[in-house]
Amino acid sequence: MKPARLAVLAIALVAGGGAAFLMSGEAPPPAPVAKAEPPPPPVPVAEVLVAAAELPMGQTLQAADLRWQKWPVDAVAAGYITRSTAPKGVEETAGSVIRASFLPGEPIRAQKLARPGAGFMSAILPSGQRAVAIVTDSRGTNSAGGFILPNDHVDVIRTYRDEENSRASGTDVQVSQTILRDVRVLAVGQLIQEKNGTNVVTGETATLALSPSQAETITLAQKVGALSLALRSLADSGREPKPDETPQPVEAGLTVVRFGVSKQQTR
Repeated sequence: MKPARLAVLAIALVAGGGAAFLMSGEAPPPAPVAKAEPPPPPVPVAEVLVAAAELPMGQTLQAADLRWQKWPVDAVAAGYITRSTAPKGVEETAGSVIRASFLPGEPIRAQKLARPGAGFMSAILPSGQRAVAIVTDSRGTNSAGGFILPNDHVDVIRTYRDEENSRASGTDVQVSQTILRDVRVLAVGQLIQEKNGTNVVTGETATLALSPSQAETITLAQKVGALSLALRSLADSGREPKPDETPQPVEAGLTVVRFGVSKQQTR
């Protein structure tokens, strides 16, 4: 036998033996299959009564203004009206007067509502206070140019003729005096809330929230002089004085106008 044939035969034997060895081996184990995690349990929800649209202060609620909305049970706070505790919540809430505005989707709370049939002004008036209207100029000459809006805070200034000094000097002496400070404006005219981006409001009256003693003071002041409103900065409204600040008493001084010249005088 020739050497070339022997080499081919040897290669064939080696190849056959390798194939037989591979066929006799065990198959590789299958790749492990990842176990699917079980889905998280559903979050328990309740149906909460919410505002269907933006609801301004003073408005009387209608059934169309309300709707039920799913709410996580853990997020249901005290005071929310739920369908499980008040199935007729829409019918029972309709007719109430809104004491503070609601945003769309905001839960309805009884604390922000007044009983059906209540007047809107008495509904939004804080406990212990009185609503007193003062006459203002529709041109805004005595109300910061008409830029005073509901919920602003103002100082009330009384201007009157000083009879004693006028007689003594023989001239017309006018006096201005701040009689109330940091008073909340409830309404201007018939408007009780800024709406649709309104920036300027003019009206014949401004309704203020006052304590009983302040109501007496301002009622008397209207009889003996003219009243003006001075708009306070939002940063100063309701601000408590700092320890190093000495608040000026309301009746600390007067502004006297003589011959068109104003002058500060102590009382």
